[in-house]
Amino acid sequence: MSASAVQSALVDDAQALFRAAVERVQAPHLLSQRDPSTWAPAPLSAYASLRVVGMGKAALAMAGAMDRFLGARRRADEALAGCVVVPEGYATTGPDGLAPPSSLDVMEGGHPLPTRKSTRAARRMLDHAEAAGPNDLLLVLISGGGTALSTLPAADLDVTDLRTTYHRLLTAGVPVQSMNAVRKHLTRVGGGQLARAAAPATVAAGVVSDVVGDDMSVIASGPTVPDPTTYEDAVRVLYRYNLWRDVPRPVRTHLAEGARGKRPDTPGPGDACFERAHTHLIGTNRMALDAAADAAEARGYEVRRVTVGVEGEARAVGRDHVDTLLDAEPSTPTCWLWGGEPTVTVTGEGNGGRNQEVALGGALALEETSAPAVLLSGGTDGIDGPTEAAGAWATPDTAERARAAGCDPEAHLDDNNAHPLFDATGQLLQTGPTHTNVMDVHVGLVHPDAPTDDSL
Repeated sequence: MSASAVQSALVDDAQALFRAAVERVQAPHLLSQRDPSTWAPAPLSAYASLRVVGMGKAALAMAGAMDRFLGARRRADEALAGCVVVPEGYATTGPDGLAPPSSLDVMEGGHPLPTRKSTRAARRMLDHAEAAGPNDLLLVLISGGGTALSTLPAADLDVTDLRTTYHRLLTAGVPVQSMNAVRKHLTRVGGGQLARAAAPATVAAGVVSDVVGDDMSVIASGPTVPDPTTYEDAVRVLYRYNLWRDVPRPVRTHLAEGARGKRPDTPGPGDACFERAHTHLIGTNRMALDAAADAAEARGYEVRRVTVGVEGEARAVGRDHVDTLLDAEPSTPTCWLWGGEPTVTVTGEGNGGRNQEVALGGALALEETSAPAVLLSGGTDGIDGPTEAAGAWATPDTAERARAAGCDPEAHLDDNNAHPLFDATGQLLQTGPTHTNVMDVHVGLVHPDAPTDDSL
């Protein structure tokens, strides 16, 4: 087989591994593995009524799967109240073969920055939570993206204040744990506040994790679990990243008053509102990586390493991945898998997400080899930053092809402008919304040196 054919096969395989990873963490599979009737401490029939609320990129698929599940278990005359909020455009799409929920309102909100639609959806969710009585069950479907989608500003703030603040946090490369310490203290759903609104009803939540470490107090800002952070922590984050003077004055005033004890803090560990709240982790990045590893082995690859928890600057992560590939010198087709969520400190004016920046950093490093290799980086939600792509892939000739198309790879990287470069080379990973979100999956494949004469 010629070198070009081997290279093409590697690209096809990398995309197939990514698809396998995404499929493993979609709602129908996750809910079949973790029976929702076991989320609550008593059988579903023991509750006077059921309400369902959900938020995040996986909320529509989770709600559809939940609606199908509950439809076979509730009385014909029993209406199911509830709502879910998803990013704009998601309401008209869905995984193949899964109908949207027939008995729940599907609302749309802004992401990654909240909108007025986000505030309306959050208000509706709180209304359902507050309406649940002591004999009722509130089922909560939680996934990444839920923070922005279900943003109801604190009473003295406006959504425009929060949009500015969220934007400053996102573009400064602030880790999500620190970012959400701030966001939880500006809003009324995250930080355990949904559970507080539902008390004394029973709350049972299923969570699809999009954060390194699977900390459920961070995922969608932890609406049903105790908040270990405080107003003081939120203030410290803004000072640590030199953002205190960059956020609107009402935000500074709100947080400062909270830190001085003039506002009640979010409910923390030991708060009575969590006595009847039960939260379960049902989907993780590890599950997606395991599926990719299974698919790689089925295609004849030796899976050398599977690594979770990848963080750091995206371009540096891409270079590090390629260093690993180039140092390997494998004797058989070999696969490396990484999962996590790198960050991008935006200094340019370009258009691109963290996965495309991982791939571009890798593309420059791959110039050092002529052996068939590929580095693919994709967001399992199907969306990478402000683009329609899930990510991109890089091969040893990517940088050369980019230059031939009039794109300077180094300049595009400096300008955080990976998207048009990969569009020009035809190496964008495009899946559309996947209706799940377990961070990113990076696939590295290397083949032993192949013949260089394409006529062979």
